[in-house]
Amino acid sequence: MPAAGRVVRLRAVVRGKVQGVGFRYWTERASLHFPLTGGRVRNLPDGTVEVEAEAGDRVVLEGLLGALRQGPVGSHVDAVEATWEEDAEPRFSAFRIEGL
Repeated sequence: MPAAGRVVRLRAVVRGKVQGVGFRYWTERASLHFPLTGGRVRNLPDGTVEVEAEAGDRVVLEGLLGALRQGPVGSHVDAVEATWEEDAEPRFSAFRIEGL
């Protein structure tokens, strides 16, 4: 459990057919099902989608990670590379889509 005012941060890079299929919008809606403290989702120039999310508990983020591995209808997730930062300083106050 992080210290007071600290969070666990997940950075996930999703590979596959994940751009042009509503993946960012689906991720934003999916984020509402988890008690996140904030984060972002954005397309990267190499055709991947990057998701950064913060929560007070790693279990919450593991739930989001499981959802990302499935993706929305019309997408095809080949791989998700996840990196974790424990006891991090918060960077986000809400979950948002970047790069519209």
